[in-house]
Amino acid sequence: MPGDAQQDAARPGGQWFATTHWSVVLAAARNDCQKASAALEQLCRTYWYPLYSYVRRRGCSPEDAQDLTQEFFARFLEKNSLSHARSERGRFRNFLLTSLQNFLTHEWERGQAQKRGGGRRLLPWDELTPEIRYTAEANSEAAPDRAFEERWAATLFQQALTRLRQEFVATGKGNQFDELKVYLSTEPVDGDYDVIAMRLNMTRKSVPVAVHRLRKRYGEMVREEVANTVSSPAEIEAEMRHLKELMGG
Repeated sequence: MPGDAQQDAARPGGQWFATTHWSVVLAAARNDCQKASAALEQLCRTYWYPLYSYVRRRGCSPEDAQDLTQEFFARFLEKNSLSHARSERGRFRNFLLTSLQNFLTHEWERGQAQKRGGGRRLLPWDELTPEIRYTAEANSEAAPDRAFEERWAATLFQQALTRLRQEFVATGKGNQFDELKVYLSTEPVDGDYDVIAMRLNMTRKSVPVAVHRLRKRYGEMVREEVANTVSSPAEIEAEMRHLKELMGG
């Protein structure tokens, strides 16, 4: 499989597949190497919230949902968990949700009501404030599985947006990003670009060019984030269509 990853990296549009997270995990799973473990942990830290939301929608209290999610990740990231990662598992979100469902079934079958986790904490809840986010979304009537996928899509797009802002800040264009980001999802009305040109000390003609470049770069980063969660370049387009549908796009 490492050879396959190198071939993917040479294909147009697949250049990041040499190091993409889920493909690294799949390629190295049998060897249980440190690189695969690090890649898997990074994916888990990025996509923790959709799983927390799923557990809450299954009827758990905030405290139990936090304990269960923490314990799931602690066990999931143990070395022997990598042996279950196989190419036929497909997309990372499917593998992760199935693993969580199996974990919850076993937990509830054993009737474990005691404190879980044994002091192991992968996620700093005081910083991530999961319940604040969950409460803000509580009006959704989506079933747990559907809500999980919606939260997954939202997390992926937000991850791409965060990376995009970091890139602009690193090049001294943080103010430009903050002014233009609204046009990633909306079209300007008459006079918008004139106002922005004055605020950013740009020419009027350069503003739509900057918006075009911002949209293009954002699209590239979304594709990269999607690539991090699938096992081959062939799955990217289908996954992007699915996630956009989830977000109503």
